[in-house]
Amino acid sequence: MAKEIDRNRARSALETVKEQPVIAAIAALPVLVVLGVVWALLGFFPALLLLLVAGGVVVWRGKLLG
Repeated sequence: MAKEIDRNRARSALETVKEQPVIAAIAALPVLVVLGVVWALLGFFPALLLLLVAGGVVVWRGKLLG
């Protein structure tokens, strides 16, 4: 039952992004800004490491932080 709910939520999120891509861009903007600032200050590899660590935390916890 839980997998079905996750599939429904994922399908709904994908439909929202397809219909309103601006919403997805606004949601991703803070992440992109932080990544850009880290890249500008420290370089590519620290920014890549930060992105990988943040992605690992999201996958490990199973949801976005917050």
